[in-house]
Amino acid sequence: MLDERELGAYLRQANRSLFRLEALPVYNVPTDRGDFPRYLAGEPAPDMERKGRWLDFLREQCAQGIHRHRVRLLRTPLSDYDRYACEWGYAYNVPAGDDTRILDLAERPRPAEVVDHDFWLLDHERPVRMHYDDAGQFLGATVIDPAELNRYQVARDTAWRAAEPFDAWWDRHPDYHRAA
Repeated sequence: MLDERELGAYLRQANRSLFRLEALPVYNVPTDRGDFPRYLAGEPAPDMERKGRWLDFLREQCAQGIHRHRVRLLRTPLSDYDRYACEWGYAYNVPAGDDTRILDLAERPRPAEVVDHDFWLLDHERPVRMHYDDAGQFLGATVIDPAELNRYQVARDTAWRAAEPFDAWWDRHPDYHRAA
């Protein structure tokens, strides 16, 4: 099983594309670096020193021709965590090159072909399953047997078709914007 550092090194091997399916209701990961509690406390924006480095990385990957795609499964009404992920995550990441879509399970059911766990798909051909505990803490990642590749490609394609671009989905839900 890959730890956080090993997973990061593995993902940096991508040459063309990175796809991520996010299926959990909450992620309790160190990469947030305390932004979620700051969001809950009413702070106006993420820690831009930390976030700026991430956005620069996304722009670099885009400039190198590495396309990042993500589908986030969630359910309205949004939890505080999902509001945080939208306002302090996707709203910043999308303009920097992380093409994100939302599959709102309150608006449409999860297609049967979409797996029930988080995964990455590197360069359309290398699936990596993510493992988390019940509190959303990262436990590790497993490189999936190539015999399972088709299952993950179908899950990616199905989720992508069923989901809505983040900006369009977020615009349809102004009631979840902090300003509301």
